[in-house]
Amino acid sequence: MGEIIIQSYTILSGYLKREVNIDCYLPPQNTGVKELNLLLVNDGQDLVTMHFQDILEGLYAGQTIAPLLCVGIHCGSDRKNEYGTANIPDYQGLGIKAALYTQFIFEELLPFIKKEYAFHSFKEKSFCGFSLGGLSALDIVWNHAETFSKVGVFSGSLWWRSLSQDDPSFKEEDHRIMHNEIRNGNYFPGLKFFFETGTLDETADRNNNGIIDSIDDTLSLIDELVKKGYDAESDIRYLEFADGKHDVVTWARAFPDFLKWGWGSDAQKNN
Repeated sequence: MGEIIIQSYTILSGYLKREVNIDCYLPPQNTGVKELNLLLVNDGQDLVTMHFQDILEGLYAGQTIAPLLCVGIHCGSDRKNEYGTANIPDYQGLGIKAALYTQFIFEELLPFIKKEYAFHSFKEKSFCGFSLGGLSALDIVWNHAETFSKVGVFSGSLWWRSLSQDDPSFKEEDHRIMHNEIRNGNYFPGLKFFFETGTLDETADRNNNGIIDSIDDTLSLIDELVKKGYDAESDIRYLEFADGKHDVVTWARAFPDFLKWGWGSDAQKNN
């Protein structure tokens, strides 16, 4: 089928006041691309570590997925402030640059991609990320569903909260920020969600229910999506690894499933 084409660029962001490195993974030239899908990936430096090129080439060789332009966005040194939820920082004040990061995506990155690759439009745009980058991707997609159609959250930091869990007033149902965004937001038809967790993601269990927080937070957020109107089968994919850890190796195992879920032959029939 041919090799993946990787092109790397540096964008000087006026919003983030730094250089942003990106890696663009284009499908092999002989895939006969007529319409291209766009996938943005937070923590794009992890794609290099997980040998993302090999993952894509294997899927293309088997004609398993539709053509994708995957853009890995490398994080900066101030990751904990650039990622997060744009409308509200966490209780420690982290995430204060998340709104600026969103502006970077829409006003600098997407125009750069459009100009560099001369695409008038993509068939669809999606976003994914790992850990805090997964929370960032979900926050951006949820608040800009007119632009994005799918989101992938790998070991997402869905514990992100407005009040410390050590505070006597802390309540999960009131103070988890992303859960509140879903609960108080609107239903967007056609939006689809992918979540991955692992039983070894962490050891914390703040409510002592025998389920680690990363799984608990993910499942309860899925519950909020279902309450909002999303179908648990057709709109949401949940993948849990019994031995999955909070690391690049685990996310590399999950990524082919995510790509086949979003852009495989069955997925394309349903779009």
